[in-house]
Amino acid sequence: MRFDVLTLFPELIQSHMDFSIMKRASEEGIISVNTINPRDFTLDKHKKVDDTPYGGGAGMVLMPQPYIDAYNSLEKVENSITLMMTPQGEPFTDKISNELAKYEQVIILCGHYEGFDERIREIIKPREISIGDFVLTGGELPALCIIDSVSRKIEGTLGKIESAHDDSFADGLLEYPQYTKPREYMGYKVPDVLLNGNHKLIEEYRMEQKILRTKFKRPDLYEKFIQRNKLPE
Repeated sequence: MRFDVLTLFPELIQSHMDFSIMKRASEEGIISVNTINPRDFTLDKHKKVDDTPYGGGAGMVLMPQPYIDAYNSLEKVENSITLMMTPQGEPFTDKISNELAKYEQVIILCGHYEGFDERIREIIKPREISIGDFVLTGGELPALCIIDSVSRKIEGTLGKIESAHDDSFADGLLEYPQYTKPREYMGYKVPDVLLNGNHKLIEEYRMEQKILRTKFKRPDLYEKFIQRNKLPE
């Protein structure tokens, strides 16, 4: 999997790849993350990439020329997709993460300031993605969320791909509670069912906990799970 990120702040993207699971996946060639800075493509001698909006208003708007030229400089494979990180996009979900993991190349456009000149959308025609109903100062953090989430779906990134199968949202439910040593801490004990070695009972307990946890923490997901599986309330 190859990620190409158009960003004015490549250090924000690159620094994330120096730690933990992402670092190992990158070093082992499972994923590669490249950054392209639109400032390197501007025709302005001061490396300017933004200007005031036509019609007036606060803030600055990202100019089309540096972004279009930076995008066109990329070598694209046939099985690729282009994303634009924007609050106006469709909400990012585990389902979308699974879809993106099937591509060989994911190109991500990161905005800043008051956002993109509309012609960038019209010319590139990206899939627009949002990580939530709030606004950030730039698209780098959302892009990292996409990269991190999608990378987990790729064979070899995690020690065991099964780890991703047990994640929250993988089956529409939140993950069950986890425990490790010691068996008792400050009066709180590990549930006995997890200590008896009966894998069938453990699986039943975990599924029960997933359903209960989802019902109380995310009733919206719980309702969808009930309807999808035609279960009684």
